[in-house]
Amino acid sequence: MNLLADAEKVRDLSAWAEKLGLSKRVLYTSKYREHLSPAVAGALAEELGKNPQEWIVVAALESERDSACKTRMIKKMGKVLML
Repeated sequence: MNLLADAEKVRDLSAWAEKLGLSKRVLYTSKYREHLSPAVAGALAEELGKNPQEWIVVAALESERDSACKTRMIKKMGKVLML
């Protein structure tokens, strides 16, 4: 959700939705649920000049149910991405 907060510093969610070709509801729902889809995260990251692949991975991991594998991958990716 750090990515969405960074995006909101640049423009509001309605403007982002229009720029990315999404309905406004997608981003407002993502903010409310505190979860971005990997595709939306990648597109926002790209627009913000960040590495989209890193943010796609972050979004994918955030969407996983809690498990030993999720914890393991978050620790591993946290070191790589410096989360």
